[in-house]
Amino acid sequence: MELLRKHLTTTQIITLSFLLVILIGSLLLATPFASADGTATPFVDAMFTATSCVCVTGLVTVTTATHWNLFGHLVILLLIQIGGLGVIAITTIFTMLLGKKLSLSSRMLLGDAFNLETMKGLVRFLRKVVLGTFLVEAIGAVCYLPVFVSEFGPKGIWYALFHAVSAFCNAGIDLIGPDSFIPYVHHLWINVVTMALIIISGLGFIVWFDFMDVVKKKYGEQNHRSIWAQLKLHSKIVFVMTGFLLLVGAVLYFAFEYHNAGTIGTFTWPEKILASCFQSVTTRTAGFVTIPQKELTTPSLIVTLFLMFTGGSPVGTAGGVKTTTLAIIFLAVIATIRGREDIICFKRRISPKTVKKALAVVLISFFASIAAIIVLMLFEPGSAADQIFEVYSALGTVGISRDYTSVIGTAGKIILCICMYLGRIGPISMVLVFTIRDRQIAAKLPEEHVAVG
Repeated sequence: MELLRKHLTTTQIITLSFLLVILIGSLLLATPFASADGTATPFVDAMFTATSCVCVTGLVTVTTATHWNLFGHLVILLLIQIGGLGVIAITTIFTMLLGKKLSLSSRMLLGDAFNLETMKGLVRFLRKVVLGTFLVEAIGAVCYLPVFVSEFGPKGIWYALFHAVSAFCNAGIDLIGPDSFIPYVHHLWINVVTMALIIISGLGFIVWFDFMDVVKKKYGEQNHRSIWAQLKLHSKIVFVMTGFLLLVGAVLYFAFEYHNAGTIGTFTWPEKILASCFQSVTTRTAGFVTIPQKELTTPSLIVTLFLMFTGGSPVGTAGGVKTTTLAIIFLAVIATIRGREDIICFKRRISPKTVKKALAVVLISFFASIAAIIVLMLFEPGSAADQIFEVYSALGTVGISRDYTSVIGTAGKIILCICMYLGRIGPISMVLVFTIRDRQIAAKLPEEHVAVG
C-alpha cells in the first residue's frame, strides 16, 4: 500500500479504491449464493447493482426485493454503507481499530477524501462522522420499526435497519418491491422519517459539526450572539440553498402535477402537499419515489433534471454539483452584473479560486452529461426524455428512474455504471486522475482583452 502511495496521487488512490470495492461487490453478487433462486446473476447486472450501491445511487436492473436473498441483501447493505462513508474512511477506521497510528500520507489521503483543507483534528472529525452516521441511522431504524414490524412481522426489524441506512446514505435502494415507496405515498410517518434522513445527510458533515459547536457555545458560554450569526459561511449557504431548493421544488411540483391523474391529480390537498414535498426531497440524490416518474408532466421533468443536477451539499452522502457550487456561480453572476470585483456573501468575500473551481465543476458535469446522453442514444433505443432522465439520475447519484434502466442492454448498463461512478467520485477528481498539473509560473504573463457576451 505504501508503495502505491509513492507512485499514485491521493485522487488516484481514492478513485481506484472505489473501483476495487465495486469489483469485490460485483463478484460476490454474481455468485449463486446471493440470488433468491440460487442461480448465478449475469456479471453485468451484478456489477450494475454493486456500482449503484457503492456510488449510493439507487438505479437497479433487477428488483432488489425479489432477486437477491438475505446474503445478497447483506452485501448490498454493506456496499451502501461503505459508499456512504467512503472507502478511505472505512479503511482508516479499521486501521485505528487495530491500534495502528495513522501516517502523514494516510491523514492527507483522508483529508482529500473528505475534501477538507486542513489536517487539524482529522481523526477526531472522522470519529464524529462515524458515530454521527451510526447514531442517525439507528434513530431512523427505530422510527421505521413500528410500521415495518406491524406490516412484515419480525422481518420488519431488518427492513427498518436496511431502509434507514439506504435513506441516510442517499442510496434509495429498497426491499419493498419494484414500485419503491409508492405503496406508502399517503403514509405520513414513512414520508417524514425518510425525508428527514435524506435532508440530514444531504446537509453534509461539516454543517453538522459547525451547527453543534455553535449550539454548545451559545448555551454553554452564555453567548448573546444568535446561532445564525455564529455559523460559518459554508453552513449558512448550505442552509439557505437547501431550504430554497426544497421549498421551490415542492411548490413547483404541486403546481405542475396538481391536475395530473397519473401522479397526484386524484389526491386530497394534504396528500398532494406530502407527495410534492417528498418528490422535492428525493430528487436531491435520494432515490426513493412515491409517485411514478414516468407520469411526470414536462415542466416537472425539467424541474427534476435541474434538482438532480444540483444534488445535495459537500462532504456528505449526496451527489450532484452541490448546493454551494450553484450558490457561488449565482453570486459570481450577480457580482458581474453589478460591476463588483469581489464576490460577497453574508459580509464575507469568496476567493476567486473557489469561484473557478465551482465553474469547473458545473461545466465538467454538464459536458459529461451531454457526452453520456449522446453515447447512450447511439447504443440504446428509447425516448430522448427517458435517456436524458436516466443519465442525469446516474450522474447525480439520484437513482430515480422512468422505468428505463430495467430494459436497457449491456452497453447501456455499462454507460450508466460509468455515469454513477463519475457522479460519486466527482467530475474534477476523474479529470485529475489523468491530468498532470502545471507548475505555477513565477512571472505573470501580459494581460489582453477578450470580448465576452
